[in-house]
Amino acid sequence: RLRSALAELLARRRGVVADPERIVVVSGVAQATALLASVLHARGTRTAGVEDPGSPQHCALYASAGVGTVPLPLDGEGLALGPLHASGVRVVVTTPAHQFPTGIAYSARRRAELLAWARSVDGLVLEDDYDGDFRYDRAPVGALQGLDPERVAYTGSVSKSLAPGLRLGWLLVPDWLADDVVERKRTTDLGHPALDQALFARFVEHGDYDRQLRVCQRAYRERRDALVAALAEHFPGARVTGIAAGLHAIATLPERCGPEERFLARVGDAGVAVRSLSAYGHGGAAGDEVAGAPRTPEQVRLVLGYAHLAPGRIRAGVARMAAAV
Repeated sequence: RLRSALAELLARRRGVVADPERIVVVSGVAQATALLASVLHARGTRTAGVEDPGSPQHCALYASAGVGTVPLPLDGEGLALGPLHASGVRVVVTTPAHQFPTGIAYSARRRAELLAWARSVDGLVLEDDYDGDFRYDRAPVGALQGLDPERVAYTGSVSKSLAPGLRLGWLLVPDWLADDVVERKRTTDLGHPALDQALFARFVEHGDYDRQLRVCQRAYRERRDALVAALAEHFPGARVTGIAAGLHAIATLPERCGPEERFLARVGDAGVAVRSLSAYGHGGAAGDEVAGAPRTPEQVRLVLGYAHLAPGRIRAGVARMAAAV
């Protein structure tokens, strides 16, 4: 019942090609990634490409299945094709709707080129659609999976729309991987709790999940606007990017705030938790190509998540950051 409800939902909202028989209900994107990595390892895969900068969890989850990861740089359109072709990998993990953490959306051309690469190497793209439902200032971007269902495995969850503690997500796999993934899921935990699935299926079928997504959209937009306004007030001259969609922004602060290490130490002492863009990369130049220029020693680039904080707390946090500098 839930797989059928998800198939209709994902086809309608994200443009995926969704056969219920190819949807596996999982305990969030983390389990989806680990399951797929384990199946690919059993089929002979030993390395997978990951976005650089990107989510550290992707590397850890593949490593847990015995699959190493190769960092692949980005440009302004998505994964850079030259390094991808030169890497020799046949599996790559992506966040094309709103890349984490840079915030770029893969261009239509780069999406087509990425799928052409997958076909040329008989490869697979794992699409982590972690915030594909949340767009504010741009037209919707459909899922990559809808363009080539046999070359893309698609995963998402309710972590950003309901609660991460529910541990409820989905993995939509190509037909040639479906049996292996289902069997690996069965031997891992004997399946997802039936009551959770029945309740969420009813939630989707009755339109309540669509209403919940609209509530989230309004709340997240309000919080994003509060963050942008607070940065403009307390850090005049700051450049904020990646805000047209998603749940985080990249803030490049004025050089007077640096150097970055000192800034992070002072802000941490003031009780504000922030992370730099460089913390999500495999080298010191993480995000430079996407940002348009190398980071100078005095420059501070932050990845600021806002979805979990009320507007008042966002404004207070940014004010406290400014006072610490």
